Amino acid sequence: MFNRATNWLETNWVNPAYAGWLLAALTICFFGAATNTMAGWLYVLSGVGVALLGVSAVLPARSIRALSVSREAILPVTAGTDLEIALSIHNPTQQVQSLFQVRDLSPLSRSNPPTTTVEQVLADGTYRWVYRQPTELRGVYQWSKIALRSGAPIGLFWCQRQREATAIAYVYPQALKLDRCPLLDGIGNSDRQAHQSANRHLEAANEGITRSLRPYRYGDPMRSIHWRTSARFSEFQVRELETERGGQNVTICLDSGVNWDAADFEQAVIAVCTLYFYASQSTNLNVRLWTAGTGLISGARQVLETLAAVQMAEPQISEPAPYPLVLLTSQPQQVATIPAGNRWLLWTPEPFASTPASGSLGLKIDPHQSLQQQLNSSNFASNREMPAHARSNRNLNPELN
Repeated sequence: MFNRATNWLETNWVNPAYAGWLLAALTICFFGAATNTMAGWLYVLSGVGVALLGVSAVLPARSIRALSVSREAILPVTAGTDLEIALSIHNPTQQVQSLFQVRDLSPLSRSNPPTTTVEQVLADGTYRWVYRQPTELRGVYQWSKIALRSGAPIGLFWCQRQREATAIAYVYPQALKLDRCPLLDGIGNSDRQAHQSANRHLEAANEGITRSLRPYRYGDPMRSIHWRTSARFSEFQVRELETERGGQNVTICLDSGVNWDAADFEQAVIAVCTLYFYASQSTNLNVRLWTAGTGLISGARQVLETLAAVQMAEPQISEPAPYPLVLLTSQPQQVATIPAGNRWLLWTPEPFASTPASGSLGLKIDPHQSLQQQLNSSNFASNREMPAHARSNRNLNPELN
């Protein structure tokens, strides 16, 4: 209750510091003694105390009233990497403003918001504050409040006023590094061989020819950067090459419309991110993502932003794409009815007794083992559960053995 009262005083008016309470008590004592003794010097001391209290109660709010705050765009990061957050405090007046605090009221650190002390901001000048915020969990974090707090010039009273500066920070899920993934490597092997023979000359003729340049986006490979143009424009420019990609379309489906265990759902999101980028970079598959809340999407940036924001038990807006797909779910009945030729990953604490459809390939994830090792392994379905084309291509794809 006391903290709530002092916070209300500080944000709406001024809150006395310890020295302020002490000076107020001494002033009252001096005034009481003066009325009893009729000593003039006691009246003078009490008057000086009242003057100091009055000036100290007015000046802190005036010192930060004209300050404005703006925020730079926050670059997205992967969970576990620090966000770099930059703010600019501008002083539009012709007087130097000094000795105040800046607090960024971020949801990433509610209990201990990042704080810095500004010694001074010159007349018509700007102070730039950059700090790093650790991240642990993926998500889309939005906030807008920045608190300016001042006790200048004497420090008898504290005043806090808030400014609006909208911030959006994307914290992407981690993408595990896979040397192989039998769950995806077996998809489209026969199609890949036929297409490779038909388009070998076209790929040889076009590979390496730059079609256009575009700004760098998070997730683009470094080898695609055109360094000469990047140096000219002072920002990374990425080459779009004339390549022929004719692999099979595959949809990774995250069953986000059902209830999950919280830890299992976070692990499933990491698995989706890992499978998507493995399929995009290490196979000839045209991969897309489906979630209950967004439907079908593609593109590295859109996929990462969707995975950062996805939540369990969200309303479903569309049906998943037809075969072929890779389903990640917590519902055993979904696996039991999955069409032949599809893939699946299952998170469930109960023993999995259902029999997957003939021709489906999948794995029940053990939360106590490394997810990376499980995706790298070939412990999926038995031979009788594999599709016919996978059994016929064992020599071409030994990971399925």
